[in-house]
Amino acid sequence: MALDLVPAWPAVGSLAGGAGALALAWAVREHRGRPGVDWFLGVFAAQATWCLSYGLGLLVADPTLRAALEATTWLGVIWTGIAFLGFALEYTGRSDVVRSRLFGSILGFGLLSSALVATNPLHGSFWTDFGRDPVFGVETVSYAFGPWAYLTVAAETVLVASAVFLLVDTLLSYGPLYRRESAAVALSSLPPGFALVAWALALGPVPQLQLAPIMFVPHVLLDAYAFDRAEMFDRNPTTSRAAERTAIDDLRDPIVALALDRRVVRLNPAAETVLGVDAETARDRPLADFLDLPVGVDDGSPDQPNAAESGPDEDASSGSRETVEIDAGAGTGRRTYAVSVSRLTDPNGTHVGYTVVLSDVTERERRRQQLEVLNRILRHNLRNDAGVVHGYGEILHDRLEDPELVQMADAVERRAGALAALGEKAGTVETLLADNDAVATDVRDLIGSVVADARERDDAATVELDVEGGSDADADWVTRVRPDALQAVVENTVENAVDHHDGEGTEREDGGTWVRTSLRRESGAEGETLGDDARFVLTVEDDGPGIPDHEVEAVESGRETALEHGSGLGMWVVAWGAAAVGADVEYADREPRGTRVTVSVPVVDDL
Repeated sequence: MALDLVPAWPAVGSLAGGAGALALAWAVREHRGRPGVDWFLGVFAAQATWCLSYGLGLLVADPTLRAALEATTWLGVIWTGIAFLGFALEYTGRSDVVRSRLFGSILGFGLLSSALVATNPLHGSFWTDFGRDPVFGVETVSYAFGPWAYLTVAAETVLVASAVFLLVDTLLSYGPLYRRESAAVALSSLPPGFALVAWALALGPVPQLQLAPIMFVPHVLLDAYAFDRAEMFDRNPTTSRAAERTAIDDLRDPIVALALDRRVVRLNPAAETVLGVDAETARDRPLADFLDLPVGVDDGSPDQPNAAESGPDEDASSGSRETVEIDAGAGTGRRTYAVSVSRLTDPNGTHVGYTVVLSDVTERERRRQQLEVLNRILRHNLRNDAGVVHGYGEILHDRLEDPELVQMADAVERRAGALAALGEKAGTVETLLADNDAVATDVRDLIGSVVADARERDDAATVELDVEGGSDADADWVTRVRPDALQAVVENTVENAVDHHDGEGTEREDGGTWVRTSLRRESGAEGETLGDDARFVLTVEDDGPGIPDHEVEAVESGRETALEHGSGLGMWVVAWGAAAVGADVEYADREPRGTRVTVSVPVVDDL
């Protein structure tokens, strides 16, 4: 046989396994302090104790020394499984379990087993009838297993199997990121594990020979691959698990995870504070015990009596949002939270529960309410007072004879009209702040309507409309957009050009108001009519005095200051409306005189 060519090959194999474990421990030592490394060193120490003690024992004939080395071998058996489980827990990001009472009891079992091994001659818990039984030229021994020996092997098997499960779970959960490391370490435990069980059950032609120490040779090779080639401790699953926990726990928004029966599975710390309950108390209790949700949390199954009424299937899956007031305590008073309910699904898409997210919108709602009240009061007062002033201005204009006073009355009328228009723009701003839905909108028709209104409002102005390809009946001018926002952009762009004209233009012989509005469609990528880059481009040109630089700068900077401010809301409405439809707005000077405003609107074709 080939094995006969190597004298005392069982001892050589066992010593090789121990030497390999020591070599790996020496290589890994520089990574101490990283997750799992200290326990991994413990695994190698236990393996080296196991292999070296057994290998040396195969070369010793003295009964007393042979028994002592056998006891030392059992110490390696006891602590290998414990250290391997500790490594798997810490390496996969479960270090909290290592500090738990459960793991403490496992350590207690190891200490007790170690004491029983050391005192075995007094009670025989590990073995009895110890005697020489040489085979293959080495000093193997035979003895009857005691109850604690069987218990130790069983515990070792369970601990190693648990560690392998954790590593395989990591492999399945995180995919290729930790695949090589986890697979190599998990597989490395199988050869010695099977050999240990076979020896304990006296299986095989030479039951007195324990092959587990020899099987640590492939074990060490796989561990070496994981450490060297797969960069085992340069990246490990602790990072991913910590990210998963902190992604929820560190969020300021309260988050509640619910099972399908609407019972609480998990609360993050923010939710504990807001709901006034700790996670342990809330777990497995209905969320309704702590919070009355304003939205439905149902799966729409026939056995849910309120599914049809509240449309919960839509609510839960689409993340519907309502608000709820909660007394948050800690002196903060009642706070307003937007409630978002979403379905939880596993990787196969199976519905397994719900997440409820509470977003504190107290200040937002307060500002919205204040702006709404302020806006409506200002609009009401502006409309009424401007109407009164305009009426008195007309009366004065008709009754006064002094040209200077008539001019003043005209100024009063114009200012009153401007105030009334400002009130209308404030109403437009309020509309833009609302969350209206996008709908299919024909951009050509909308712009044509705005131009027609501008011509009707000021019949002395020349307002041209040029639609590129406008005669093509098959041209597609439809996009999915908020029509109110787009109309506000077009109206105010055209209106600003008409209203701020100074009568000194260059396009008309009399210098009167001239505005040209043009619309074209730009193709998407690679000339495709539809595509991510397809856009409708609206250009509004005039030959007026131009827009002062400080007004453009105020809008582009996004703020109004005392030294840099606009003369009204028109350009702000354009900016806010463009943001609502995802459009870009550019202002440029026009030669020889005037302004060119370009509005680029994306084409959304998922109608």
